[in-house]
Amino acid sequence: MTARRAARNGPTTYREALREALRQALHDDRVFLMGEDVGRYGGCFGVSLGLLEEFGPDRIRDTPLSESAFVGAGIGAALGGMRPVVEIMTVNFSLLALDQILNNAATLLHMSGGQLNVPVVIRMTTGAGRQLGAQHSHSLEGWYAHIPGIRVLAPATLDDARHMLAAALADPDPVLLFEHGSLYNTAGVLDPTVDAVDLDSAAIRRPGTDVSVITYGGSLPKALAAADVLAGEGVSAEVLDLRTLRPLDDATIMDSVARTHRAVVVDEAWRSGSLAAEISARITEQAFYELDAPVQRVCSAEVPIPYARQLEEAALPQPASIVDAVGQVVS
Repeated sequence: MTARRAARNGPTTYREALREALRQALHDDRVFLMGEDVGRYGGCFGVSLGLLEEFGPDRIRDTPLSESAFVGAGIGAALGGMRPVVEIMTVNFSLLALDQILNNAATLLHMSGGQLNVPVVIRMTTGAGRQLGAQHSHSLEGWYAHIPGIRVLAPATLDDARHMLAAALADPDPVLLFEHGSLYNTAGVLDPTVDAVDLDSAAIRRPGTDVSVITYGGSLPKALAAADVLAGEGVSAEVLDLRTLRPLDDATIMDSVARTHRAVVVDEAWRSGSLAAEISARITEQAFYELDAPVQRVCSAEVPIPYARQLEEAALPQPASIVDAVGQVVS
């Protein structure tokens, strides 16, 4: 059995699901992958391993260490009719390309009066929990969700990792895809009935009746683990995976809150000015009279993420802190 057939029919990992998504996308001659170490090295996190040998250096392009340059090149290629997938090694390095993303990719359609679409997909690793120190442990996807003109995705499951890229490449506008580093080794079996995903809808990963636990990306496994603990305590937690951070699926969020009448938002970013704050505000604006308790937020401590494992774990949302927050809203 080939590696590709094994990925489709047997156990696979989040990393392998992303690789298979790239492989499928590269069958379109307009698609190419570019970024630091994506070719000969196989990607800093091994996602593109083997693709250079399969598709060649014109389609799998190693770039210099200049995020502004190669993200700009990707934007230019998209304007020229290509469908580039640009890999930025980790989210902190995307700050070196922020001008390209914010002032070019996100604004050209508007500033050209609708004449210039920028169909570029920019992938990057995000999140903490792997002892990479403060500079490589950021969760900045909420910053990007603040920007009009782009779509922001956060695949948390194997099926989303496998199928979100195709939908992103079909979008005529820029798409940022955030892959949480703690998920790469997550293993499971792809759902054979799923061959496409809807980028406009959040997903209920676990139904419940007592509280809505709203999260995304690398915090989804923690929310599901907390829900297991809560079930043992007689609390039924509904776990909602946002999946798309811009635009947010307000309807699914409000429907969940209307069922459970309580909400806890779990966000690995810092609490101040976070995506969790935005979701809390929207619930208050749109579903205030459905609430039986104030919305609670579980976020990272407002410090640079520590390197030492026990301090890093203490700084991040954990299943126990989610359980504690739920306890406050259901008591």
